[in-house]
Amino acid sequence: MKSICIKTNNSDLIQYLLNELNDLELEQVYFSCRKFKHYNNIIIHYKGLDNNLFLNKICSILSLLILDELEETFLKKIILQNYFYFDNAEREQILNLCFDIMANDFSIIFDKKFKSLSNSFYDFLYYNKSLVLNGFINFRIKSYLEILDDIVNEAVNNFIIEKEYLEFISLLKLYVNSQLPVTPIIHLVSLNLGILLLDENLNILELDKSNLNTKYLSDISFSDNDYVLNTLLNLLPRKLYLHLANNSPENFEFINTIKLVFENRIEICTD
Repeated sequence: MKSICIKTNNSDLIQYLLNELNDLELEQVYFSCRKFKHYNNIIIHYKGLDNNLFLNKICSILSLLILDELEETFLKKIILQNYFYFDNAEREQILNLCFDIMANDFSIIFDKKFKSLSNSFYDFLYYNKSLVLNGFINFRIKSYLEILDDIVNEAVNNFIIEKEYLEFISLLKLYVNSQLPVTPIIHLVSLNLGILLLDENLNILELDKSNLNTKYLSDISFSDNDYVLNTLLNLLPRKLYLHLANNSPENFEFINTIKLVFENRIEICTD
């Protein structure tokens, strides 16, 4: 017979474990919950023959407990410890970006986290019958916390890039709105091979590639489209027609930026 005792005083975690054990698809497993001197003890007995299967089942339950019940708390703690200089709203945005990162590559990241936790629990319970849950979490899931730390770092990088982008857009909008139009009409045509600018007579406009006439300075780059943006900022059209019937995925982000910068001057054409 194989026996395991899990010790914790967290009522939510106790209820989670009891629910999972109650649904455990393994015969000859018996469990109870008893309060002793310092902890509530969930005592699990297995009278079957496959101890390895039993141990893997328990490690799976404990791993999912951390992922389901405690992961958000761990993420918040990492963000607060490493990036305390962000305010509450900014930290909340970073937390949401963490969830986005994990959702975008869910299977790979989930499997990586689950495997790390399951291995940690298995290595401990293979040699020990009693597990103090809080102590285990504090000292024996380092590899899992390192995975979360990497996710938080990526989220912070994304947050900073997004913040710089919004500041960049704000400066360009301020410039455009503070200037009188120079050109009555410009047509911007988005093609698979790039972007063309046409004047009101549909003649191709030469892009301004002179650094001396650059109207913005930013680390944000759209490659060749930088010259398109610079030309538009120099010509400052009263009306900017966007022809997007053949808009390519490569131009999508840039077109959105143009819409944000020129706002009410934009007219969308899809024919």
